[in-house]
Amino acid sequence: MEKISYACDKLTQWMGKASAFLAFALVFLVLYDALSRYLFKMGSVSLQELEWHLFALMFLLGIPYALKHDKHVRLDLFYQHYSKRSKRVLWILCNLLFVLPFCAFVIWHGYDFALMSYLQNESSDSGGLPYRFLIKSAPLLAFFLVALQALSEVIKASILLRKESSC
Repeated sequence: MEKISYACDKLTQWMGKASAFLAFALVFLVLYDALSRYLFKMGSVSLQELEWHLFALMFLLGIPYALKHDKHVRLDLFYQHYSKRSKRVLWILCNLLFVLPFCAFVIWHGYDFALMSYLQNESSDSGGLPYRFLIKSAPLLAFFLVALQALSEVIKASILLRKESSC
């Protein structure tokens, strides 16, 4: 189980780095787009769409990374007063009862959305990007990665609970 958790964590770490790279690339893409539009009066619909797609990918790939590093939004009103053991049990329950079902819901309902786009070879209108199904598949990938990371978090918390119980 620890190996599975380790592999999920490594994949999430790599996706976090990819997300950071996309942020870096997005800065230069927006700079290039702004300069070409305002200095040279050359605009590009496909370039602007690429900016939106990179931003979406950056955000979506950052979600599992935030979960791994415990940097997601949490209401700490009660949580801060719990013992470590209670926090771990709550963490396991939240991942199993909320995160994983939500990921399954998004993947289940997003699959047809992405599949129809692929089957229709959907592309953007007038000068936009082709292969729109790629960006429509991104939430599927992202929530699959979130589900993997949630499983990793459950495994790690369970291992810590067992170690604490045996002491």
